[in-house]
Amino acid sequence: MCGINGIAFSSRSRRLIDVAVLERMRDVIKHRGPDDEGIFVDGRIGLGHRRLSIVDVAAGHQPMTNEDGSLHITYNGEIYNHADFREPLESRGHQYRTHCDTETILHLYEEHGEDCVNYLRGMFAFAIWNQRSQTLFIARDRLGVKPLYYVHSDDGSLYFGSEIKTLLEAAAVKPQLNYRALPDYLANHGTSNDETLFAGVKRLSPGHTLTWNDGSLEIREYWDVSFAADGAEEGRHDADLIAEWSDLFRESVRLRLMADVPLGMFLSGGIDSSAIAAVMSGMVDERIKTFSVAFAEREANELEYARLVAKTFGTNHHEIVVTPEDFFSALPKLIWHEDEPLAHPSSVALYFVSKLAAQHVKVVLTGEGSDELLAGYGRYRKTLLNIALGRRYKALTPAALRDVISRQISRLPAGSKVGEKLGRTFLSLPPDIESIYFDNFAVFSRGMQPELLTADTRERVGMIDPYAGVRAALEQTNAESMLDRLLYADIKTYLHELLMKQDQMSMATSVESRVPFLDHKLVEFTCALPQRLKLRGSTTKYILRQSMKGLLPEEVLSRPKMGFPVPIGSWFRGPYAWVLDEYVLSERATSRALFNSDFVRSLVKRHQVGENHSERLWALVNFEIWLRQFFDGEAAYRSKQSQIELAQLAS
Repeated sequence: MCGINGIAFSSRSRRLIDVAVLERMRDVIKHRGPDDEGIFVDGRIGLGHRRLSIVDVAAGHQPMTNEDGSLHITYNGEIYNHADFREPLESRGHQYRTHCDTETILHLYEEHGEDCVNYLRGMFAFAIWNQRSQTLFIARDRLGVKPLYYVHSDDGSLYFGSEIKTLLEAAAVKPQLNYRALPDYLANHGTSNDETLFAGVKRLSPGHTLTWNDGSLEIREYWDVSFAADGAEEGRHDADLIAEWSDLFRESVRLRLMADVPLGMFLSGGIDSSAIAAVMSGMVDERIKTFSVAFAEREANELEYARLVAKTFGTNHHEIVVTPEDFFSALPKLIWHEDEPLAHPSSVALYFVSKLAAQHVKVVLTGEGSDELLAGYGRYRKTLLNIALGRRYKALTPAALRDVISRQISRLPAGSKVGEKLGRTFLSLPPDIESIYFDNFAVFSRGMQPELLTADTRERVGMIDPYAGVRAALEQTNAESMLDRLLYADIKTYLHELLMKQDQMSMATSVESRVPFLDHKLVEFTCALPQRLKLRGSTTKYILRQSMKGLLPEEVLSRPKMGFPVPIGSWFRGPYAWVLDEYVLSERATSRALFNSDFVRSLVKRHQVGENHSERLWALVNFEIWLRQFFDGEAAYRSKQSQIELAQLAS
């Protein structure tokens, strides 16, 4: 919906808000809200806002204040149940001046204080300045659909914003690499918990609030997903649970149709987006606008499935095919939008389909989140199977024979698909979570990182466990089954990275994306379901497939999980090998002495002769482009004022 930012100076800092700085923070994220702008300044406190007008387009200017001017809010998101509170709040004397959900948040805060977040159903990141108590209250939605980053400086001052670039624009921190977060990024696509790759920059975790009072900071968790089944659910038939899940899913889709502007949806042809299309088509009178993206290469083009679904429901369908030239030309700009290296090549495709959608709508629905709730990824089944078979194998097979088999597998030719697959099974790995899950699905595993990092980098990193965030999530959940523990860990870590991709790539084109699978009521019900309704044998997302029977074509219902294929590996072997030459092998890249150049050259060479190191090379390419933009000053997308100041400094 919007972009927010703000500064709260402590009395110790002896500083007052510079309006020009506050405006620059706000305007560097103009793409998040090109429709309107606003600021609020009260001595040491400043709030900024960029608006993408979705609900009550004519009104809703922010920052917004309550009736007596004691509260001021800057808010990003959508509260889908806001209208439910209007009449009760008005009956208690609260006065509305608009039809925006923003006002409801203010009035709920007046009624319930910081507990107001418990009443909100939707996606949000907001900050409320309370002049009476002199406190700044910041909250982020339960699943982390909307982003919120902050810097808490040494003098107690607080800077916050929807994107990290707002904090850099205010010089809240000097861009420096957070070495402590590097192992996590290298292993897991992105950072976990509240860490970012910028030293001193934190992100408010999903389901948390932050309260600032003259330099002091209190962070509180107000929501966490539980896997404990409600006693009332015991003994219920699967058919009843499937019916209730289907009702909750339909309600979630219906709520996300709330808008005063055109809306559509991203359609991949997979079961997640297809299910949304099926439900949505029965709730709107006009033809749904659907948008799909693919690459020209056959192995990366699944438009036939999207077209099948579009034809089934009579949608107004639009497609875009991205060339490798488009892909690599856009990459630096998109890393700037993301603020950190892009975790997945599919982020680029998401940007292009968002750009296509922006020509027709302002809001899209998307299928993000289903895989982490309903065990959609193949790695869950593979992990459970390998651990179970591995324990039997270890118990029944002599160690000497196991060693012989493992050595034979390791001697298979480099690039052998059979060898690669067997090398990731219980025949080659110990049957424990560390090896079968953490190491197996890491980009750069814990064992590989000492080879990748130079001695100096290893010294700076210290003894950081790259799996610490995922490991902590596995240990803190109340889930009993291994599958549910894995799902919880991904909801807390991997899903967060996907949601940031979804938010920042769509908002780069001024399009708001909504995620029906992550309605918190649906999430709570889903997580407490028996395992058999998520993963049944080799059938993933069992409850979703059952609820869509008779609605979706059989070809879609029975389709295995494909992900979003991007032919990055073949591009790196072919005409786009120059990308590796420039961003991985060049003197400029290797002179940073972060990574062992001999190991990196070997990695590139092994990929060129047939081994698959696409994910690893993608991570290194992105990391180098990110360093050049944010650390070397090559960001061609800085604000105009920043460019002027840099030019003045240079002269």
